[in-house]
Amino acid sequence: MNTKIAVLGTGANGSCIAADLTNAGLDVVLVDQWPAHVEAMRANGLHITLRQGEIHADVRAHHLCELASMNETFDVVFLLTKAYDTRWHAELIKPYLADDGFLIGVQNGMTAGVIADVVGPSRTLGCVAELSSYCFTPGEIKRNTAPERTWFGLGSFDPSTEGREAEVEAVLTHAGTVDFVDDILSAKFMKLVVNSMTLGTMAMIGGDLADEQPVAMRELMMRLGQESLAVGEALGHPVVPLFGLKLDDLGGSNELLQKFIDKLNHDIGPGRGANTTLQDHIKGRLSEVDLINGLIVEESTRRGLAAPANAAIVEVTRRIHSGELKPDPTNLRLAMDLAG
Repeated sequence: MNTKIAVLGTGANGSCIAADLTNAGLDVVLVDQWPAHVEAMRANGLHITLRQGEIHADVRAHHLCELASMNETFDVVFLLTKAYDTRWHAELIKPYLADDGFLIGVQNGMTAGVIADVVGPSRTLGCVAELSSYCFTPGEIKRNTAPERTWFGLGSFDPSTEGREAEVEAVLTHAGTVDFVDDILSAKFMKLVVNSMTLGTMAMIGGDLADEQPVAMRELMMRLGQESLAVGEALGHPVVPLFGLKLDDLGGSNELLQKFIDKLNHDIGPGRGANTTLQDHIKGRLSEVDLINGLIVEESTRRGLAAPANAAIVEVTRRIHSGELKPDPTNLRLAMDLAG
């Protein structure tokens, strides 16, 4: 395979994918904005720890600023930045993307339209990922979902790309199972529904549940999911299966939400560490909650719907980011009170 590949944004998930593609013998360039991480990868490669063992990859890593002096054109670029950094990264990589290449956001949130707006719909595919990992030390990644439990949904949302999905599947299959998804934008929204239930909620309590709280947490998560599903219905997004599940595996609304959570818990497994939002809290970094739960609140308001549970997660997350609160199990009661 002569495909030239770039992974733009090599945090935890980006590093996992880049390592898998590199070890598969593909032509892969890594580009990242964390200087210490780039230098660690250059010096020692990527070291990824899983429950099942360890992965090492000698990678070609570049600082973001070095793009300006790179004389390369890429056929496939996987974008794994935070959702709020999508547009400027898309603009940054646009001159280095082949005319018939693809820029694919393997991200949380509804970023596919933003990417298409920058590089054009004929150079954009939608992607949904089930991949859990975290990184606090440069060059060192803890991966929760092993490659055999990692899943990607891939699909076109513009007629100009229909029939070309297999070109990217041939690359991405080295990092996990790839399914073609007919309605990829609805699949991305379903992943947003799941994220609205899990990321901010688990992060605000520090990632662990006290013994007396699982019932309250489940109640809050189901309320979050139901509010998000209502927005999806209003936007015209039907329920679609994720994570390798089939439509027949899903039951009624509450049942399907729980099945998504159960599948995630199974694939990620015990000892998962900090999810992406809790990592943001720990690092004092802006999280994606405004583009997940916040999007549900905004779209609900536009349509005369109520989303008090999602608004509560946005507010608690805001207070954590401002330093008013710290991630702690007591935040669950605060969120429940705010949600009413």
